[in-house]
Amino acid sequence: MMANLFSSFDPTTSLNLSMNWMSTFIGIMIIPPMFWLIPSRTSILWNKIIITLHQEFKILVGLKNSSGSTLIFVSLFSVILFNNFLGLFPYIFTSTSHLVMSLALSLPLWLSFMIFGWLNNTIHMFAHLVPQGTPGVLMPFMVCIETISNIIRPGTLAVRLSANMIAGHLLMTLLGNTGPSFSTSLIWILLSVQIALLVLESAVSIIQSYVFAVLSTLYSSEVN
Repeated sequence: MMANLFSSFDPTTSLNLSMNWMSTFIGIMIIPPMFWLIPSRTSILWNKIIITLHQEFKILVGLKNSSGSTLIFVSLFSVILFNNFLGLFPYIFTSTSHLVMSLALSLPLWLSFMIFGWLNNTIHMFAHLVPQGTPGVLMPFMVCIETISNIIRPGTLAVRLSANMIAGHLLMTLLGNTGPSFSTSLIWILLSVQIALLVLESAVSIIQSYVFAVLSTLYSSEVN
């Protein structure tokens, strides 16, 4: 019996073990069969996804800076996508629903962009603090606003991912817990709603991993 509603997201409450974080590495076990000499349908599909993402990220990063840099964002997309999908299976811990995991992805990435930008393109970074065409009276306020919006970027990336993962899982948990109190006729409606939510959560898993990777790419393009 759960102590409270959010205890299902606590990695230490299941069987008094803290092994739930191991679900983060289950996706790594899926990767090796994709790279056999004889390509399967899964590997062909995954290669098409990677090529499509590479082409899109190359445009966002810039053609001059795209050599190899898109690999970081494709890998980021893959890690988040694996963990989001694995969290939809029963009894598998969703690591991306915790800020510990999402901040561990967004904060080092943002810090590396900032350090690189301020060390190599200092004038360019200062120019980003004041948008073009800003009146002189508003410049101090714009610098403060742009600085704050820049500082909270890793937090917004992490909270967006975690909040979306928690919201869908929480709704499915709430509906699932009400099942025993329903009559037989209402159970079929509940099952239909749960299946629809599962499909929606699958779409959210893809969308959130894509949004995380695209926003990280856009942040990197601003420091070049």
